[in-house]
Amino acid sequence: MTGEEAIAYIWTHNWEARAPGLGRIRELLRRLGDPQKELKFIHVAGTNGKGGVCACLASVLEAAGCRVGLNTSPHLERFSERVRVNGEEIPDEDLGAVMDRVRPAAEAMPEHPTEFELITAAAFLHFLERRCDIVILETGLGGALDASNVIEVPELAVLTAMGLDHAAILGPTLRDIAAAKAGIIKTGGTVVSRGGCSEADEVFRRVCRERGAALTELDLSRLTVRRLDLEGTAFDFDPWEGLVMPLTGEYQAENAALALTALELLREKGWNIPEEAVRRGLKTVRWPGRFEVLSRDPVFLLDGAHNAHGMRAAVKSLEALFPGRRWTFLLGILSDKDAGEMLDLLAPLAERAFVLRPDSPRAMDPAALRALLAERGVEARPCASVEEGLRAALAAAGRDGAVCALGSLYLCGEVRSAWFKRR
Repeated sequence: MTGEEAIAYIWTHNWEARAPGLGRIRELLRRLGDPQKELKFIHVAGTNGKGGVCACLASVLEAAGCRVGLNTSPHLERFSERVRVNGEEIPDEDLGAVMDRVRPAAEAMPEHPTEFELITAAAFLHFLERRCDIVILETGLGGALDASNVIEVPELAVLTAMGLDHAAILGPTLRDIAAAKAGIIKTGGTVVSRGGCSEADEVFRRVCRERGAALTELDLSRLTVRRLDLEGTAFDFDPWEGLVMPLTGEYQAENAALALTALELLREKGWNIPEEAVRRGLKTVRWPGRFEVLSRDPVFLLDGAHNAHGMRAAVKSLEALFPGRRWTFLLGILSDKDAGEMLDLLAPLAERAFVLRPDSPRAMDPAALRALLAERGVEARPCASVEEGLRAALAAAGRDGAVCALGSLYLCGEVRSAWFKRR
């Protein structure tokens, strides 16, 4: 298969048509020789912050001389972003080659694997072929029944910030959602948690006790943010001083602190991670689409805030960086998100909004989104395309204004592609 053919094949097997469970991915990997059993993992689950934590971990470990696999989802602009080795996206020919192995195994099974199970198997094969020293593996949805949870005890299990998202699938309460995420905690494992959510923290502590796993919770008293601006973030994390990274947004320093806590635990396990690698890795980390500065004149920010928890973090960052500023928003939201709570958070900062339909079957109708904004006193105009939305938002804001695009990771990717095409 070509890379394009491999992607088309993967997308034909929608996960919603299959019952959740690990049976299919276990069977698929068994037919492929169980490549996951020859790899070492850092397994990352949570509601928000997974990508930023994964990016920090990957950058530092690469700076320390490791060959690092990184498996994240969803992608912003290209499917190949999901599977990387030392920052290099999986080449089309490699994706086609691994899917040539995965497809016959999948089609010989009584029940065909889902798209995410196919991607997971392909990623494991690629990481093994590239002889990765360690793989940073992000869950797709939840934890316990997520295809990524087919692995055995990882080097570390990392639990990022918790909030209400995918409640219809994972459960209606934070405790239900935390219980699903806690599925990545393995017997005798080593766990690091972001903490700060009492309902989730109780669940994680209980599961760690039951499974004999060692739990470390992030100590935010060690964190001091020294500078936060459009150039990035400077911070201390005792005893580390004078750390800098090009990521902006208030939440990024906390993501980095969680990654540093995880790296300290890896050091205790014998991984060689020099101080210079920590500093260099953070200084060079990239994670597009998360409070990304696309332009300073005029100000144009792009953020992947796609649920109420993420929107709260985005609004907090906007207020910290631009106190009192009113924004022109380019907005698209999925219909299964808590749009009302998201807009309650966003409306006080809005001067106007231009609304779009993200490229997803779950996208909210722009007319419905416009009506919700009108209820909150925000003038909004639907746009037929991302390109139209970009032009309209920039024209309305003017040279002295400020634009922020957010509301969906799908929209985030579309806006980013359109922005760089127009330049």
